[in-house]
Amino acid sequence: MESITKHPRKAPPAPETSRQQTGTLRHQRAKRRKGRAKLSLLLLLFGVILIAVFIARVFIPPPIKASSAILIHADTGRVLYAMHADLPLPPASMSKMMTELLVLDAVRSGQHAWDENVPVSRYAAEVPGSAIGMHEGERYTLKQLFEALIIHSANDAAVAIAEHLGGSEARFVESMNIRAKEIGLSDRTVFANASGLPAADLVPFAEAASEGDTVMTARDSAMLARWLVNKHPDLLEVTSQRDLPVPQKELSLHTTNLMLPGEPHAYQGNDGFKTGYTSSAGYCFTGTASRGGNRLISVVMGTGDADQRFTETRKLMDYGFDRQGILSNLVSGLFK
Repeated sequence: MESITKHPRKAPPAPETSRQQTGTLRHQRAKRRKGRAKLSLLLLLFGVILIAVFIARVFIPPPIKASSAILIHADTGRVLYAMHADLPLPPASMSKMMTELLVLDAVRSGQHAWDENVPVSRYAAEVPGSAIGMHEGERYTLKQLFEALIIHSANDAAVAIAEHLGGSEARFVESMNIRAKEIGLSDRTVFANASGLPAADLVPFAEAASEGDTVMTARDSAMLARWLVNKHPDLLEVTSQRDLPVPQKELSLHTTNLMLPGEPHAYQGNDGFKTGYTSSAGYCFTGTASRGGNRLISVVMGTGDADQRFTETRKLMDYGFDRQGILSNLVSGLFK
């Protein structure tokens, strides 16, 4: 049997020492709890900040520097953003979208053909603003004039088309306003001529429809663009063109839509639609873009300069596509 003296029993710690060790352990545990609480609070705060940034980016629209603006979903017509969208304003050449629609209606109905020749009047040849540069007595095909109207916003093409289809610009304007009501545009939108120019610019021409000025709302402009895109989807093949050769003039007309691929304000998915500018209207743009199965249509009216109409459109489009992407992911996640 081993001797007890070989394994002496340790003496129990003194009461004071035991209390000190217990206090130290409690202090350490409390310190660790406090550290974990601080870390949790920091993580919570970080999460709140991320959520706030996410909400601000996706659900709070950006400030738009324009007199009026709207953003809609082309398929559903759902409004994603609106600012003074029902205020009637001069749209400048954006009103040419209605001229486009009457041409498309006329060709689809068989009343006119793309290859028919259109004569150029003195009024068409001399109308101010953006133009092909036609001369009185020249002839162009309806298709050439239609494409020049869209791609280069040619006022001479708009007048020649109006006189050819309507017999006079005044009668053509009557058809524009009738068609506007048929497709559901509001009474706030009134077409006064085929080009969108101010009446004051047309007074020198006796043949011109110059009794008033064209006004449109941003909402009606978006609705008109939506009608064109949905009822005449082939039109996007024209609106997406950057250049239009004109053999008669040995020149090429360049697009006014600087958001098309390869242009200074190129935007992914943009394939149209219509610019506009006069001193009274400011710089305007109705645009459309398609991404991930979603097509959006935006309108900005009365921006301050030529670039701003595109930078403000970019803001609207980014906002719209961000929202659509989040909603699509949520829906797909719910139904997996």
